Amino acid sequence: MGSRMGWIGAGGAAWVLSCSAAWAQPASTVVWSGFPVGGLGDQVSRPLIEQLRSRYPGTIVLGSKPGAGGRIAAEFVKRAAPDGATLLQGPSSPIVLYPHTYGARLAYSPQADFVPVAPLASYAISMTVGPGVPDEVRTLADFIAWVKRHPEKANYGIPAAGSAPHFVGATFDRLASLDMKSVAYKGGAPLLTDLLGGQVPVAFNVISEVLPHLKTGRLRSLAVSSPERWPAVPEVPTFAELGYRDIAMVEFLGWYAPARTPPELVRRLNAAVRDALQTPEMTAVFAKNGLMPLIETPEAFAERVREDTARWAPIVKATGFTPED
Repeated sequence: MGSRMGWIGAGGAAWVLSCSAAWAQPASTVVWSGFPVGGLGDQVSRPLIEQLRSRYPGTIVLGSKPGAGGRIAAEFVKRAAPDGATLLQGPSSPIVLYPHTYGARLAYSPQADFVPVAPLASYAISMTVGPGVPDEVRTLADFIAWVKRHPEKANYGIPAAGSAPHFVGATFDRLASLDMKSVAYKGGAPLLTDLLGGQVPVAFNVISEVLPHLKTGRLRSLAVSSPERWPAVPEVPTFAELGYRDIAMVEFLGWYAPARTPPELVRRLNAAVRDALQTPEMTAVFAKNGLMPLIETPEAFAERVREDTARWAPIVKATGFTPED
């Protein structure tokens, strides 16, 4: 997926190399999310913005342009002026996965059109069952047996087609030989509503969005995608320890700017975000939502993006995924 220098040469040099061009601090910044209000981005970014008020000179607010698995917001930010007034917030899927899933059909190039500003958090994907599955289904083996007895109910929900949760689900489905059908939603919040209502029996979703309902018992997590057990749900086994070693991954939430954004702006915002992520208030946010903070420089964040882009390529290919839109 290209070397690190490939990323830089594709349009991101401004954030790595020092630049003598004049720049001005924007009076306000809108961070645009590609998913509906109420999901993971809100859980992290709204309290983070509160912490940034005393750490960053500009006013920051959240905006939402949901649709197309986050691509609408990405295309909007791509076209914005590189002045620090417009940022993209999102999970890693639109940046590291969509180049593989949509290829030339993708209307933006993550490497050419965006500058990695700051990661915020990492998280596991949970395979979660709700009231659409009998109470006696308590383990992954139970679920596989149930699906084989009831193949007509073998549907699984995902927050977006071509997203990381989608490929966790598709990889599990392939390895378990279940032939389940995916049902794509416009974000994690509407998926959670249908999971709780029993309209979809099982979902692959961000751990933070199901965690409150795991604690009450309304939902049950059968496995998580992380290489090791996730701290927020230590009682839940990983796919890897259950024999599905090809499923060992975490996703991350981050902020990105349009290409050619002045490096001074990127560094200033990155430094403020890193400082804010380490406050007691944000520590409490991470603990409540079952997330892990990610505190990295822009350079380290870009390296993470590059490595994850390369890692996802064979996973997507193995599923035979073909986009429908």
